[in-house]
Amino acid sequence: MSHSSSPFLRRRRTRRQVVGGLAGGAAAFTAGSMLPGTLLARKAPAVIQASGPLTYWGGLIFSDAANEMLTDTINQWGSDNGVETEVVMINQNETNQRVSAAVEAGTMPRALDMGLDLALLLSTSGQLQDVSDIYDTIGAAQGGWHESVDGAVAPEKFNGIRAGVPFGAGGNVLFRRQDILDEIGVTEAPATWQELSDVAAQAQEGAPGVYGLGLALSNVGDANLMVSALQSYGGRIADDEGVTCTISSPETMAFLEWVNAAWEAGLFPPGATTWDGAGDNTAYLSGQAVFIANTGSVSIAAQTDDPELFEATAYSALPAGPVMQVAPIGPNLRAIPTSTEDVDTVKALLEFLAQPEFLGEYYKVAIYGPVLQGQDEMEAFTSTPVLGGLRDLVLNGTAPGAPDVSNTAYADFNSNFTVPKMIQRIVVDGMSLEEAMAEAQTSGETIYAKYG
Repeated sequence: MSHSSSPFLRRRRTRRQVVGGLAGGAAAFTAGSMLPGTLLARKAPAVIQASGPLTYWGGLIFSDAANEMLTDTINQWGSDNGVETEVVMINQNETNQRVSAAVEAGTMPRALDMGLDLALLLSTSGQLQDVSDIYDTIGAAQGGWHESVDGAVAPEKFNGIRAGVPFGAGGNVLFRRQDILDEIGVTEAPATWQELSDVAAQAQEGAPGVYGLGLALSNVGDANLMVSALQSYGGRIADDEGVTCTISSPETMAFLEWVNAAWEAGLFPPGATTWDGAGDNTAYLSGQAVFIANTGSVSIAAQTDDPELFEATAYSALPAGPVMQVAPIGPNLRAIPTSTEDVDTVKALLEFLAQPEFLGEYYKVAIYGPVLQGQDEMEAFTSTPVLGGLRDLVLNGTAPGAPDVSNTAYADFNSNFTVPKMIQRIVVDGMSLEEAMAEAQTSGETIYAKYG
């Protein structure tokens, strides 16, 4: 599958230098600067009900410019509206742990960024406010929500509520070092996972010190990419009703045979089983990996810090397995805990952060695809190849969890990194494929039984 023929990356785009800062400062995004005809975000209420600052937990991404832009914009909004704000940027692979501790201690922030899995878990336990009112207002003002995004956050999946306001669609595309692949005569992206490992082995042989597969196998969200690979082999986490764990199967065994063979061939970096959330980013940016799967942050960093690597990188959709191609999208949400007292104030902030004037600049330095139809022609998605790829993923990718049912049990299963742990038991602990699969089945049954 070539870069030009991929269904997710078929349009040609010109290179554009990523904006390195705030495009004139956070003050550019004050409420008074909204363009005519766009949604004017509500100001904060005159009376703030809760004491203390409006704490916001932002999702830390591999882009300092994006992290700083979000922080500065929230603080500027607070200054403009007489609201004391406190922004804490949290590694997204640590959000679940931080939230669990905060719920237990009664110290949840007023608002926070989160992925679908955590939103499912929190909404099921009644921990999130319904934000249907601003969800509808924002959608109506900006051309409507993308169908894939709207379906992913449908109230029936979240205990009957709109659990948050989507602000960016995440998903993985395959990065490849085309300069290294050109040396072995490979001009097109691998179409299947087996072809990926075959090409990785060839490339690694011709490039000493470089590993073919820079894919995480650790207890981080990035490693749940292996769930998509397993599903592409025909494996399933649960049955069609989403109530009974079915990970033990011949199809899962075929997937494990593939990943174990790739490990034994030395295609994964030795530390891949213990990486943190930035492991694949670091491996690629340091020139130690031929292939990675990433949402776009690596491309943003390379464009600024290593233009040669940026120019040498090509992108494509995730490979297919012998049964299907699985390329899931996952909207990220801005959510409000039920412990928040000053809900109207926080809704005003979330509505402001949905403005095209802010997001149009934020997307240029972040790692997300669009969530609203009115965002499709923003400069970020028409000028930067990897971000254009994420836009195509929103339009053409697979639903979250599919072919499995994306419910609370599925979210819990992935939050426990059950598939990465199954792989670790094989490649680190020396457990047989059969034993590791049986152990994962038992773990999955325990998780799904909680929601039966």
